[in-house]
Amino acid sequence: MKRLSYIILGFLLGAFATYYFCPRDLCEDIVDVEIIKPKGVIAPGQAKKLNDNWTEYREAAVDSAAKKQGRNKDDRSTWWSLNDIENYIAYSKHVTDSLKYDMTGIRLYLGVYGDNAGQTKKNLTTMFLVPTVKKGKANASMNPFNFSFQNNGDCPECPPLNDGQGGGSGYPK
Repeated sequence: MKRLSYIILGFLLGAFATYYFCPRDLCEDIVDVEIIKPKGVIAPGQAKKLNDNWTEYREAAVDSAAKKQGRNKDDRSTWWSLNDIENYIAYSKHVTDSLKYDMTGIRLYLGVYGDNAGQTKKNLTTMFLVPTVKKGKANASMNPFNFSFQNNGDCPECPPLNDGQGGGSGYPK
């Protein structure tokens, strides 16, 4: 019983010493993440105007093509969950690192499903994401005029992200 009391006293003294002598600012650094507004963020009113312009100048042509396929309207937006986007970014960073590229961003492409896509997608619009890269440090050259690889070029070996959910009829009013 005497040994047990020494063990308990040792734990209590250890917890006390840890609480009072360990630095607390380590946890504060984790919480203090600076939020930086990305370049290109626009006001909701500007987004509405861009959407209205698309409606005025493109909707009739795009929807007329959809009508040939038996649908009244084609998709004009695509949605991916935040989890899918975060997972795709992490996956793309892993793939580009393994290919000795530095990932610089993501490019969004418009595409059209072909005749063999099934009735629900046949010849309709889709959107997909592709990582952009620059040549990694492992393949760098001492020649400062080496223009053999363009920065922010698409990664030809990286799998794109598709299969988002087709969007609605336009930006919110």
